[in-house]
Amino acid sequence: MPQDPFVMSDNPGDDSDASLLVDTRPKTERPKLYKVLLLNDDYTPMEFVVHILEQFFGMTHAQSFEIMLTVHKKGVAVVGVFSHEIAETKVGQVMDFARRHQHPLQCTMEKEE
Repeated sequence: MPQDPFVMSDNPGDDSDASLLVDTRPKTERPKLYKVLLLNDDYTPMEFVVHILEQFFGMTHAQSFEIMLTVHKKGVAVVGVFSHEIAETKVGQVMDFARRHQHPLQCTMEKEE
């Protein structure tokens, strides 16, 4: 009669020792985060940058204006920190929107240290 595969073997030399089942829970790591950056250029209007920040990043007009000034003065600003998928989506949305409106605005992402 074939042995039931779910029953432990009584043979001491049997390597299928089911008595060593241990409840292990995989450690869940926090997802890696990515900074979304806006880069300055000499052609995209400041109002357009403010609009982008309000529309795609949910900032107030005052917050958007401050970030836009930082981009303008320093050449770059972090506009948010997100999981990889969300950061990638936001970069794509901003780049697509800027291209459709014929602006050379650049938006990138980089891994947060």
